[in-house]
Amino acid sequence: MPYKITRFEETPNPNAIKCLVEPSPGPIPRSYFRAEQADPQEDPLAAALFALPGVASLLIHTEFITVNKADSTRWPDLKRAVEATLAQAD
Repeated sequence: MPYKITRFEETPNPNAIKCLVEPSPGPIPRSYFRAEQADPQEDPLAAALFALPGVASLLIHTEFITVNKADSTRWPDLKRAVEATLAQAD
């Protein structure tokens, strides 16, 4: 199911950004601290986001997704990649 980011919100953590999305990314909140935790069969959305260079961890909530990036990753590039990945999500 494709998702649309309605807006990005900064967080107190400079390496994290909150992405408000439509429709809901699911009824159950989940978090992943490493890519290996996101099983592509059980959570293809998380696996697709972790496939992006620079994604360090994820919090997928019922109305938003918080993406944490590696220190060396630039936000402008990663935001565009996250937005494109969400728009193409199954």
